[in-house]
Order: sequence, then C-alpha cells, then structure tokens
Amino acid sequence: MKNTISLIISVLICQSAGLIGSIFTGPAIPNWYANLNKPGFNPPSWVFAPAWLLLYTLMGIAAFLVWQKREEPLAKTALIIFAIHLIFNALWSVLFFGLKNPGLAFIEIIILFLLILTLIILFYKIDHCAAYLLIPYLLWVSFASILNYSIFRLN
Repeated sequence: MKNTISLIISVLICQSAGLIGSIFTGPAIPNWYANLNKPGFNPPSWVFAPAWLLLYTLMGIAAFLVWQKREEPLAKTALIIFAIHLIFNALWSVLFFGLKNPGLAFIEIIILFLLILTLIILFYKIDHCAAYLLIPYLLWVSFASILNYSIFRLN
C-alpha cells in the first residue's frame, strides 16, 4: 500500500507541472496561438492534452522507480535534477503561451531537452526501466522543439 501511495504521489507531482503549464496555455490558445502561422506538420490541438497526460504519467512512474532506489549514490542527484527539469517543463508554457515569446521558449526547450537526456542517462544507471519510460518524452520534446522553432521562424 505504501508503494501505491508513493507511486500516486509521484505521478501527481508530475501532473502538477502540466496543470501549472495549462494555466498559461489555456487562455492563449483561442486568440494568440490560433492566429499564429504554423507549419504544416502542426498537430491538431486535441492531440496535446492526451499526449502530455501520458507523458507526465510515464515521468511519474520513472521518478517513482528511482525513488525506490534512493539509497543508491546517484539517486539523490537524479531526483534533484528531475525536480529542476519539472520546473523547466512548466516554464516552457509560461514563456511560449504566457509571455507569447516563441524565441525565448525555444532556448528554454533546448535546455529542457538536455535535462531530459541527462535524466535518461542517470536513470539508466539506477533503473533501466525508469530510463526507458522517459524515451517517449524525449521524442515528444524533440518534436516540440522543431515545432517551437518553426513557429518562431514563421512569426
């Protein structure tokens, strides 16, 4: 039961980054974002919510797996970097949608990408499964980086 509660808390912490981001995203979608020039590969808006819901869940499970091995030397460092990365995750929405600044958001998403890559490397040393759970997230942020840059260039 204790592990189940810890897992739920881990997932909810990750989902909270998405909730924070949505505070800035939601109001900007119908006006500012809708009026931006977007590349042809821009997905429909409905794709983003389920994708992020899944990604935050996978992040939470990955963090939980590392948390379970918190006695290992790298685990504390990995979890600190994980917490920092969650801040950067939420910050992207603030910069892109809140400040309406795709250029600054692009710089930030590159940092986020590097943090995720660092996490995958660290998590792999602690728990292989935890690292694998972050791969879809890395792929999505890679796509989001290209999309972010394209929107920046088109506007």
